[in-house]
Order: sequence, then structure tokens, then C-alpha cells
Amino acid sequence: MKILVPDVPFDLAFTALLPDGGASFGPGGTDIVVAYAMKEPVPEEHVDADVLVTWSSPPRVVADAARRLTRLRWVQTLAAGPDVAVAANFAPDVVIASGRSLHDDTVAEHTLGLVLALVRRLDVSFAAQREHRWAKEITFAQEDPATAASYTLDGARVTIWGFGSIAAVLAPLLSALGAQVTGVAGTAGERHGFSVVTADDLPTLLPRTDVLISLLPATPQTRHALDAATLAFLPPHARFVNVGRGATVDEAALVDALRGGRLAGAALDVMQTEPLPADSPLWDAPGMILTPHVAGGRPRGAARFLAEQLTAWRTGGREALRNVVVR
Repeated sequence: MKILVPDVPFDLAFTALLPDGGASFGPGGTDIVVAYAMKEPVPEEHVDADVLVTWSSPPRVVADAARRLTRLRWVQTLAAGPDVAVAANFAPDVVIASGRSLHDDTVAEHTLGLVLALVRRLDVSFAAQREHRWAKEITFAQEDPATAASYTLDGARVTIWGFGSIAAVLAPLLSALGAQVTGVAGTAGERHGFSVVTADDLPTLLPRTDVLISLLPATPQTRHALDAATLAFLPPHARFVNVGRGATVDEAALVDALRGGRLAGAALDVMQTEPLPADSPLWDAPGMILTPHVAGGRPRGAARFLAEQLTAWRTGGREALRNVVVR
């Protein structure tokens, strides 16, 4: 079995998969692990690969692999969201598995940072710093009983839309700061000690929401899930944070809500077009904080995860793999 792994700029220690640090793996040395340049098409001599591991490859490279690697049986992406691999149009019998769990801690940390930056109005402080101006208006707003509650997470009602493994890490962090957390997922109930409702409940939940966090994946069903109609349910003092996928947000509607004062602020780590074009209205939207898709960083524990996945594949096939994508 030939396994292609990305030649990444950070140490994923894929050689740890090999008992001798060489190129063979498994009983009798029947498996071959080959590194490929993740930003370039797979070389012709490796189109006979059985397994393709992807990380941060451009969509065109993954789509090219789907066309040319006709012997593939399994694609393992190290990204939490498998949208690029799914969109590449691999043959129906090719198993696609995501890297869910590899980014939970870092995405949760970044999300918490964005939420706190919005609530504490760090964007105003940073802008004032560049102007050499003492932003006393923040102090006045925190002292004013009419606006004081908007400057703290203590007592804030936070809704997390997309309540999966990242939310399981994030929700307790928000709760520890006094936030009242409610999740939104495909099935209602209780998860990790938090109440979870479905999207059908958004019309009654969002008007009582102070901070809305989206962890939604990019699927045909979630495209522009946050549109003008959904934004209209939020109160004007609410803030929105997106660390899921950019395609889930109608960016024009978001900018319009910020400009019209119908939303107090937003923070985006993901956008529909990345890198964000210089002429995008998102750059200058009032109350906007942007970060360049850095919430996840590198996949943590990827070598161990991949080793476990390979063992599962050998012993039980696709049924034994974690994070298999239904398509």
C-alpha cells in the first residue's frame, strides 16, 4: 500500500510512522510512505497511491489528485472541515475522513480571544493607540448602566451554532467566565453538560443572544446560513464570531447589518474568498475584527492520529476509521 503524506513546513513526524525511519511500513515492508509537495500536483510516479493525506493543499491540487489518482481507496484530510476534499469529486468508493479533533484546542482558544476582543472593544483601543489617543469612551460605556452589560461575558447569553468537538472545548471556557451557553446542532438534547437546540429554534433563541458563534462546516445546506433574515433575529447589541467556514455567511448582509447599526460587531477568521481581496468591504466594516484563517494553526497530534487511523484501516477497513465523511 502506497501512502502519500504532505511535505509540510512544520514537523508532523510522519517518519515516526515507520519503525526504522525509512520508507517501508507494516508486516514485510509491504507499505510505502512517500512525501509530496502539498502545494503542487502529485508527481506522475505516485499516481498509483492507495492513500492520500492532505493538509492545506489548494483546491486545484486536491481536484487534480481526484482526477489522476485512480487507485485511491482513502483520502485523509488533516483539516477539521473536509469541504475541499469533498468538493474535489473523488470517486464514490473512495473513503474521505476528516481531521476532526486535531484543531479543537487551538480553534477554541482563538474563538475565545475573538469573543473577548469584541466584548472588551479591543479594536477601539488598538485604533486609538495608532492615533495616540486615550480612548476614554470605553470607560464611560462600561460605567453606563445602559451599556455596561455589553462589556463583559459574565451573564452574557452565548449561542454556539455547530456544537461539535470544538464547541465541547469552547463552551466550558465561556461558562467559566460567567456566560450562559446554548448550542445549536442537528439534534436537540444535552451535550457535554450544555443545552442544545436545533436550527428550528433560532427565531426564538437569537433575539435573546448577546454573542453568536458559528462553527458551522461548509456544506450545501449551510451555505449563507447566516443571511439577512437570520441576522434580523439578533438584537442590535449582539456580536457575531465566525471560525467555521466563510461560505456559511452572507458577507454582504453582514456588512449591511454592521453599517446599519443592527449588529454591534463581528469577528471573522474565515471568509468566502481567501486571501480576502483588498477591495472587500469587510476590511472597513464598522465594529469588524479580521484574522487570516489562523484559528486552527497546525493539526496537533497529527502523526499519532494518522498512525491510529492506519492501524484501524488495516484491521477493520473503512468501518473502523474515525471521522468518515458521509457524502
